Amino acid sequence: MHERLLAAAMIFLAPGPAVAFVQAEPDQRLPDALPGPDTPIISDEEFEAALPRIDGDLDAPLSPITPAPPPAASDAAAEPAAEAAPDPAAAGDPDAPVAVLPPVDLAPPGLELTAPLPPIGSFALEPVPEDVLAAQEIAEEVRYRLRIEGLSDVDLAGRFRQLSALAEADGEAANGAVVAARAEEDERLALSLLHAEGYWDAVVTSTVEPAPGQAAGLIATISAVPGKRYVLGQIAVTGPDTEPPGLARAALGLKPGEPLVAARVEAEEANILLALPRQGYPFVELGRRDVVLDPATQRADYSLPVEPGPRSAFGVLSTSGDQAFDAAHVATLTRFAPGQLYDSRLVDDLREAMIATNLFASVAVERVRTGVTDASGNAIVDLQVVQNAGPPRTLAGQAGYQTGQGFTLRGTWTHRNLFPPEGALILEGVAGTREQGAAVTFRRANAGKRDRTVNLSLRAARQRYQAFDALTASVTGRISRESTPIWQKIWTWAYGFELIASDENRRDRSRRADSGTFFIAALPAQLGYDRSNDLLDPTRGFRLIGRISPEISQQASGGFESYVRGLLDASGYLPVRDDLVIAGRARVGSIAGTGRDRIAPSRRLYAGGGGSVRGFGFQELGPRDAENDPLGGRSLVEFALEARYRFGNFGIVPFVDVGQVYESSTPRLSNLRAGVGIGGRYYTNFGPIRLDVATPIDRRPGESRITVYISIGQAF
Repeated sequence: MHERLLAAAMIFLAPGPAVAFVQAEPDQRLPDALPGPDTPIISDEEFEAALPRIDGDLDAPLSPITPAPPPAASDAAAEPAAEAAPDPAAAGDPDAPVAVLPPVDLAPPGLELTAPLPPIGSFALEPVPEDVLAAQEIAEEVRYRLRIEGLSDVDLAGRFRQLSALAEADGEAANGAVVAARAEEDERLALSLLHAEGYWDAVVTSTVEPAPGQAAGLIATISAVPGKRYVLGQIAVTGPDTEPPGLARAALGLKPGEPLVAARVEAEEANILLALPRQGYPFVELGRRDVVLDPATQRADYSLPVEPGPRSAFGVLSTSGDQAFDAAHVATLTRFAPGQLYDSRLVDDLREAMIATNLFASVAVERVRTGVTDASGNAIVDLQVVQNAGPPRTLAGQAGYQTGQGFTLRGTWTHRNLFPPEGALILEGVAGTREQGAAVTFRRANAGKRDRTVNLSLRAARQRYQAFDALTASVTGRISRESTPIWQKIWTWAYGFELIASDENRRDRSRRADSGTFFIAALPAQLGYDRSNDLLDPTRGFRLIGRISPEISQQASGGFESYVRGLLDASGYLPVRDDLVIAGRARVGSIAGTGRDRIAPSRRLYAGGGGSVRGFGFQELGPRDAENDPLGGRSLVEFALEARYRFGNFGIVPFVDVGQVYESSTPRLSNLRAGVGIGGRYYTNFGPIRLDVATPIDRRPGESRITVYISIGQAF
C-alpha cells in the first residue's frame, strides 16, 4: 500500500505531459446520488492497472525528459496560411496525446540571467553638483510681494506689518500654497486689529495672484474696508456701591463718545482692580463685560458688573516661613497702624522695604480674612508675611583707576544679620597705589525705626599722596537715612562723630609746620534732597546735598584750633531726547575759623580727579609748595557739563570740567582751570561702567597730559 501511495505522489511531482481538465457539457447530468463512504469509486484492480510500473530500485535517478523539437523555421515559413491542426484533446478524444508548446525565452537578447552580479564597488558614484541642487531649490521656492490696502487710512498698517506672517517671511515661500495659507492668516489678523480699534463693520479680503511680467513671482494683497468706527454710548457699572459712592465708576475712565478701543477698555478695567484696593477694598472682583453694538448708529453700550467686597481695615501682622527676623521687626518696617483703612500701596511698600534689607530670597505678603468688623463697620484684614531667608553673607569687590591716585582695589565681607534683627558685621580692606587700609564696621539697619541706620566703625589707613603722607586711625559713629539702589529716597540725612589721630608729613622741608601728629574731633552732618529718577544713572531731575562739620584739632606741638568745614553740591539732568541727556554739576566749599596752615593737610580742601575736575590728577589743583606739590586750601569751586548720548548698551559722553582751590575761606571765580575730554559708557543692570579720558587746557609743568578714570556709575 505504501508503494502505491508513493507512486501516486510521483505522478503529481514528476514532470510530464500537461493534464487537460474538461468541463462537463450543460446537458450532462450528475448522478442522482453520490456514492456513500463505504462504496468504492473504482476497484483496486482498476487502480493498480492505471498506475505506471515502478522499478524495484527506488533510489535510482529519474530518466531525463526529452523536450519536443521546435518546428523548423522553413516549415513555418513555407506554410504561413495553413490552418492550425485541430487539437485532438479539444476534439474530445481523451486518449490523444497533448501537444507540447515550445519553450519561450523571456530574457532580452544579450542578457545573461545566470551571470553573477557585478560588485557594488565597481559602480561609479558621483554626487550631484551643489549648483544643480541650489538651482532645484530655487526652482521650488517662490517669491512674493505684500500689498496692504485700506489699513494705512486707520493707522494700522505699521502694526499689521509687525505681526504679519507674510511680512515676517520677507517675501519667500516654499510654494504658492504656503503663500495662500499666510494670506488667510493675515486676513484674520487684519480683521482682529480692526475689531480691536472699534471697526466692527470692517471687511477684509486676501488674494494671491501672479505678478505681471514675472514668471515665478506672486502678489499677496490684504485689502481692508474699515467702515465706520464704533464709539461708546451708555456706560454702566453695576453691583454693590462703595463708600464713598461711585469709586468703581470714577476709576473706570471711559467716557461716552470716545472710540471703542479694546486696549483702552481693558486698561480702564484693570485700573478698577488697582484703584479700589488703595481705597479700602482689597477683595474687588470684576464680572464679565457686556457690549451691545448698534449697526445703525455705530454706538456701543457698555456695562461691567463690579463686586467690591467688604470695606476693610488693617489688622495684625504675623510671619511664617524661613525667618530672618520676627514679626516685631516686620512691624517696624510698616508705614501703617492697625485699624487704619486698607491701602494696597502700603502693603507694597512693606514688601519693598523687606526686599531692600537684602536678607531674603523671596518675600510674600498675604491677606487673611478674619470675619471680624470694627466699630466703623470695616472688615478686619490681617497680613501674613511669608519669609524665605536668603544667604546672609556677601563678598564684594570694587576696582578703579585715577591718574594721580593710581589703582584702588576694595574688598568687603559682610554678614548682614549676624546680630538680628539686621545687625551686620562688615570687614573691609583697601589695597591701592596710594592708599592701603582696613576697617571693621558694625551696622544696624532699620534701627528702631524704618530707614534709620546706625554705624560704628574702627579704621586704620596709610595714604601717600602728592599733598601729604598720612598714617591715620579713626573711630566714627553715624546715624543716617540714605538712599540705596533699591530704595531711592527724596530726603536723606546723616549726623555723627569722628575721632581721628593722624601722623602726617610733607616732602617740602620748608613746610615742617604742616607735619606732625594731629588729634581731631568732628561732628559732621549732612542733608540731601533728591528729585532725580535714578541713583546711579539719572536722566531727569536734580539733587542738592549740603555738608557741614564743626571740628576741633590739636597738633602735638601746638594748641587747639577750631573751624567749620562746609560743602554744597548741586546737580541737574535735562533729557533733550530719548538718547541724549545734558547733565551739569556745581560744587562750592569753604573752611572758616582758622588759617590754612593750622589745619591738618588731610582735612583741607582739594580739587582734581575723577569725582572732581577731570583733566587733572587727584588733588592737583590749587596752591603748590616749593616742591610743586599741592598745598590744599580753604575754599573751592567746581563746575561740570557733559552730554550723555546713549545707543543701546553703550554711550559716549563729551564733557568739560572747570574748578580751582583757593587759600582764602571765601570761594572765588578767578584763575579757573579747565579740562576737556570724552568718556565711554557700558550700561549694565546695576549701573553704567565709566571710562573717562581728559586733558587739561593750558597745561602747566607737573600736570599730566592725559588723565584716565575708570569706575562704576556716572561722574555725578
